[in-house]
Amino acid sequence: MQKEKGIVSIKVKLLGVIVPVVIVSILVLVLIAYRTSAGLIESYSENLLESSVENQASQIESWLEQNIGAFQIVKTTIENTKPDDKELQTMLDSYYNYNSNYPEGLYIADETGKLWKASDSAMSESDPVNSVWYQEGLTRVNMAIGSSYVNSEGVSVISASGILNDGSGKMKVISADMTLDRISVIVNAFIEMKNAEAILVDKDTATILASRDSAKISTTLGSDGSSAFEQSVAAKIADRDYSFSTLDGNMTVFKEVSGTNWILVSYIPTSIVLADLANLRNLMILISVISILILCVVIERTTHVVIAPVRKLTNVIKALTDGDFTVSVKSSGNDEIALMSRSVERFIASMKQMIASMGDISGKLGTQADASDSVSREMQSAANVQSQSMSELNMTVDQLSVSVNEIADNATKLAGVVADTKDDSVNVGNKMRETVEVSQKGREDMEHVGEALENIRTSIQNLEAAVNKVGTASGEIVEIVQLIGNIAEETNLLSLNASIEAARAGEAGRGFAVVASEIGTLASNSTASVEHISKLIHEVNELVADAVRQAGDSADNINESSGLIHTAIDTFDRIYDNIQQTSALIDQMVDKINQVDEVATNVAAISEEQAASSDEILATSESMLTQAKGIAENSENVAKESRSLTESSIQLADQVKLFRI
Repeated sequence: MQKEKGIVSIKVKLLGVIVPVVIVSILVLVLIAYRTSAGLIESYSENLLESSVENQASQIESWLEQNIGAFQIVKTTIENTKPDDKELQTMLDSYYNYNSNYPEGLYIADETGKLWKASDSAMSESDPVNSVWYQEGLTRVNMAIGSSYVNSEGVSVISASGILNDGSGKMKVISADMTLDRISVIVNAFIEMKNAEAILVDKDTATILASRDSAKISTTLGSDGSSAFEQSVAAKIADRDYSFSTLDGNMTVFKEVSGTNWILVSYIPTSIVLADLANLRNLMILISVISILILCVVIERTTHVVIAPVRKLTNVIKALTDGDFTVSVKSSGNDEIALMSRSVERFIASMKQMIASMGDISGKLGTQADASDSVSREMQSAANVQSQSMSELNMTVDQLSVSVNEIADNATKLAGVVADTKDDSVNVGNKMRETVEVSQKGREDMEHVGEALENIRTSIQNLEAAVNKVGTASGEIVEIVQLIGNIAEETNLLSLNASIEAARAGEAGRGFAVVASEIGTLASNSTASVEHISKLIHEVNELVADAVRQAGDSADNINESSGLIHTAIDTFDRIYDNIQQTSALIDQMVDKINQVDEVATNVAAISEEQAASSDEILATSESMLTQAKGIAENSENVAKESRSLTESSIQLADQVKLFRI
C-alpha cells in the first residue's frame, strides 16, 4: 500500500513533460518573433529618422542660402556703386521689414564704431566694434552665418556678416540679424516621423538654436538641470561622434548642416516606436496561454483513452504477482498495448504449465538430494585422509628445503667473500702499479734536482771568480786614487808657494795670487774626494770579501746536497726494484684468487640450483596439500549443499503450492 501511494500515473508524467516543453517552445518563438520584429522596426525607424533629418537639414540649408544670397547681393551692390552716406541710408531703409526672416534689415559698422541702420529700426548697439557680429564679420570676405547670441534687445538671433569694401578706406562690416523662430519652425514642422522631435545645436558652443520647447532655446545643452538624454547628446557632440545611437531610451540620429557649425538632432522614444509591437506581443502571449490550456485538455483526454487498457493490464499483473494465475486478459486492437496484452495472456498459459511441472520436479529433487548427501559424506572422509598424508609429506620436504637453503647461503657467502678479496687484490695491484710509476717519477725528479744543483755550483764558482776580479779591480782603483791624492798634495804645496811668491810681488802678483788660491781650493777638494773614494773602495772590498766567503760556503753546501741527492737516487733505485718484485707477487696472488673465485661461484650456483629445486618441491607439496584441503572442504561443501538441496526441494514444493492454476 505504501508503494502504491508513491506511484505517479503516466498521465501526470506526460502532462509534466509535454506541457513545459510546449510552454517553453511557445515562449521562445514569441521572443524570437518579438526580437526579430523589433529589429526590423528599429531599422525602419532609423532610416525614417535619417530621411527626416536630412530633409530638415536641406530645408535649413536652402533657407540659409536664400537669405545669405540676398545679403550678398546687397553687399555686392554697395561695393560696386560706392554710395555716399545719404544713398547708403536710402538703401538700408528699403530693406527694413523687407523680409520677415530679417525684419530689422541690414546694418553696417566701421572701425571707428559708427553704425548705419534703417531709420525706423529699433536696433541699438553701444559698442559695435566689440559686438559678436562685427568680430565674426572681420574673419570673412563673403557673407556667412555666425554663432547665435542675444542682441541688445534680449532676443536670440544669429547674424550673417562679412567685410564691406566700399572704397571709403575704413574697415567696415555689413550684417543682418535673423531670428531663430523661423529655424524652429523648420526644425519642428518638417519631421516626417510621427511623435519624433528635433533640436538644432551649435556644435562649438553646445547652444540650442531651435527646439519644440521654446524655453530651451539659447540654453546650453547638457548644462545643470538638463535631462539624462540631453547630457548624452552633449557628450556625443563633444566627442564629434555623429553615428546613430540609442540614448536614454531614445533612438537618435545626427546630421551636420552644411555651411554652418550646426548639428541637427532628431530623436524618438523607443517605447513609442515599439508600442504597437508590444501590444502584438501581449496578444501573442494571451493566445499562447489559451492554446496551452486547450492543449492540456486535449492531452489529458488522449492519455485517458490510451491509458485505460494499460490500467486493466496493470491489475492483471498485480494479481499475477500475488500468485493468482486464474485471471485472464482480453485484448483488442493492433497497437502496442494490445500486443502487450496478448503477450501477457501467453505468459499466463506458459506459467500454468511450468508451475505444474515444477511440482513434479521438486519431488524428484528431494530423492536425488538424499543420494548426493550420502556420496558427499564418503568423499569427505577420503579427502581428510589424503589431506593428513600430504601434511606429513610437506613437513619432510620443508626440512629438506631448509637444509639446502642453508648450504646455498653459505656457498653464496663464500663466493661473495672471494669476490670481495678479488676486488681488493685488484685494487692493491692497481695501487702498486701507481706506486711503481710514482717512484719512477720521483727517481727522475731527483736526477733533475741533482743536475740543477750541479748547475748552481758551477754558477757560484763563476760568481766567485767574478768577485775575485772585482777585488783585484778595486785594488787597482785604490792605487790610482792614492796617486791622485799625492798629486793633490803636491798641487796644494805648489799653490802655497805661488801664494807666497805673489805676496812678495805685491800689487803686480795679486792676479797670480787669486789663481794660486783657486788651485789650492781645487787641490783641497781633490784630497777630500780621494779620502771619500778610498773609504767607499774599502767598504766595497769588505763586501766583496763577504761575498767570496758566502759563495764558498754555498759551494760547500751544494756539494754536500749533491752527494745526498745521489744517495737518495740510489735509495729510490732499490725501492723501485722492491716495488716491482712486490707487484709481481701481487699479480700471482690475483691469479690464485681468480681460480678460488671460479670454484666458489660454481659451488654457489650448484647450491642455488639445489635450493631452487627444493623450493619447487616444497611449493608442489604445499600446492598438493592445499588441493587436498580444498578437496576436503569441497567435499564438506558438497555435503552441505546436498543437505541444502534437500531443504530447497522441500521449500520449492511449498512455494509451488502457493500458485493457483
